[in-house]
Amino acid sequence: MQIYLDYSATTPPRLEVMAKVGEILRCQWGNPSSLHTWGQRTATILETARYQVASLINAPNVNSIIFTSGGTEANNLALWGIAKQYLIPQHLIISSVEHSAISETAELLNQRGWQVTILPVDYQGRVNPLDLKESIRPNTVLISTIYGQSEVGTIQPIRELAKIARSHGVLFHTDAVQVAGRLPIDVQHLGIDLLSLSGHKIYGIQGAGALYVRSGVEISPLLGGGGQERGLRSGTQAVPAIAGLGVAAELAASEMDWEIPRLTMLRDRLFELMTDCPYLTPTGDRLYRLPHHVSFVLTNPSSNDNQKRITGKTIVRQLNLAGIGISAGSACHSGKLNPSPILLAMGYSKTEGLGGIRLTLGREVILEDIEWTAMVLKQILNRLLQPLVFVKH
Repeated sequence: MQIYLDYSATTPPRLEVMAKVGEILRCQWGNPSSLHTWGQRTATILETARYQVASLINAPNVNSIIFTSGGTEANNLALWGIAKQYLIPQHLIISSVEHSAISETAELLNQRGWQVTILPVDYQGRVNPLDLKESIRPNTVLISTIYGQSEVGTIQPIRELAKIARSHGVLFHTDAVQVAGRLPIDVQHLGIDLLSLSGHKIYGIQGAGALYVRSGVEISPLLGGGGQERGLRSGTQAVPAIAGLGVAAELAASEMDWEIPRLTMLRDRLFELMTDCPYLTPTGDRLYRLPHHVSFVLTNPSSNDNQKRITGKTIVRQLNLAGIGISAGSACHSGKLNPSPILLAMGYSKTEGLGGIRLTLGREVILEDIEWTAMVLKQILNRLLQPLVFVKH
């Protein structure tokens, strides 16, 4: 049995997406910047996808959608695109639970003289809006807060945070890569200025993403070149991947009414099945949470040397041997295992920060998969973590 539970990492492309991608590769391969028939046919496909993505997030203007290679580029374009507007470094605010595409970009800006405030979060990973309000300075020009945290599933109070930003005349960006296509997004109702999303998180193919830029917001391009995407993202567009993103966005919007409650039911059932497991503690906010997201931190019952080596990555490998795919939050660099910066920011210890695991659900996951996974996970944890009993003879 093979069970994939890592939908926050990437999703399998939908058949409708693959059909569209294949059709374009076979018949609609023109350069959308070309003026002849081949190019204009492809340009129409590109604009259809732009409309589909705009509709997913209720963007009032289709031209506010700038296609990128994915979420990472969209995030970089948001931060650098604003920063490059200023000759003198200004002030930027991010949260302590951002994706590395934001946190590392903010660090690079800091090295170039920008002042960067990193907002704390509570034990559930939520930003306190009062902290944001108190952090804004006269020279604050951008606030970037992740919408749905990929590692622990927590959803931020984006509308409230964006309202604070707007009341101070500060631009607001959100990384919505984990939320777009999984929960309804209305950029007008939220009052945000910039939003990032990615195709391969919503059953498109890898290589396409988008940045929403509210009309009236000026950003500078990262790349010089042919002036595609209103001059904000030069380079011939990856039309097959972008068309796949458009199809995926349209399908996600049409299926959300029943897919959200289905995933929420499976999510809550998995949490319930693991409540009697003494080795796992749920992480993230249980109320303000992505509908497909389940996460835990390991609680080692023993402190002997063998038990210390049991990390989230150990569980990932063991489940993989059983045909189940999940992910861990800690990262390995140069052979050294580092605790998850997200868990550390939430107040977990360094030891606990090595023990985070994430199980994320999707379209092909059914109740039987959840029940089987819970059983196998408990068996693995009992085998690895149950204290040894020594019997005298």
